[in-house]
Amino acid sequence: MIRIAVFMLLAVLFWRTAAAETVRYVRFSDQNGSHYGILEADKVHAISDAPYRPHRRTGGVRNMADVTLLAPVLPGKVIAVGLNYRSHAGMSGGARPELFAKLPSAVVGPNQAIVLPSHSRSVHYEGEMVVVMGRKARNISTADAPDYVFGITAGNDVSARDWQAGDLQWLRAKASDTFAPLGPVLVRGLNYADLRLITRVNGRVVQDERTGNLIHGVVAIISHISRSITLNPGDVIYTGTPGQTSALKAGDVVEVEIEGVGVLKNPVQAE
Repeated sequence: MIRIAVFMLLAVLFWRTAAAETVRYVRFSDQNGSHYGILEADKVHAISDAPYRPHRRTGGVRNMADVTLLAPVLPGKVIAVGLNYRSHAGMSGGARPELFAKLPSAVVGPNQAIVLPSHSRSVHYEGEMVVVMGRKARNISTADAPDYVFGITAGNDVSARDWQAGDLQWLRAKASDTFAPLGPVLVRGLNYADLRLITRVNGRVVQDERTGNLIHGVVAIISHISRSITLNPGDVIYTGTPGQTSALKAGDVVEVEIEGVGVLKNPVQAE
C-alpha cells in the first residue's frame, strides 16, 4: 500500500511539473526560406513541420539575431469574438460569444506594418489574447475543450470603426490587409485562464486587463464555435479586447503584450 501511495504521489508531481512546462514555438525566415522552430533562450531549433502537426527537431540551430520572426501560424480560419470584456462592452455582452471572422490574408507577423487604408478615417487597435487550435474540433463540450487548445499567442484585432458603423457586414472593417497581426511566439503550456494583457501605443499604456475577466472564457468560446464550425489545427481565435480603443495614425507603434508570451510590436503606416 505504501508503494502504491508513493507511486501515485510521484505520478501527480510529474503531471503537475509537465503541465507547468512551457514550449515557445516560432515561425521564421532566413536566407533559405521560412521554417518553424522552438525558441530556447536566444537560439532557434528548427523543426520539420508546424508545431501542431507531428514534427521533430531537424538539428538546425540559428541565432535569433540571424532570423526574422513571422506570424507563428498560418491559419486556415481566423475567428474572433466581440464584446467579451465588461470594460469594453459594458452591459452589451450577450449570453453567448458574439462571433465574426477575419481573413487569413489579413495576418501579419511581428514588426510588420499595419497599413491604414486611405479611404478609412478611423482605424483602431484592439489588443487580444489569441488561441491556436491543436486538434480538429466539432461539437465538443466545455469540459473537453482544453484538450483541443494547442497554445496561445498575442494578436491585434485592427478595426476600421467607420466601416463597422457604415457597412452591413464587418468584412472590410475587420479583415482588410494587415488587420490581423499575430506573434511574436506561440506558447504551449500557459494557463491562459488568467494572464495579463497590456496594449501600448508609442510606449503609453492604453489597455491593461487580465484574461480572467473575459465574459466568455476560452473553453466556452471553443465549444460554442464548434457547434456550427469545424475548427482545425492551426486555426486561430481572437478572444476579445478590453477597455477602450482609439484611432491610430501613421508613425505610431503598437505593442500588445501577453504575460508569458511576450510583445507583439507593429509600426503603423499610411497606404
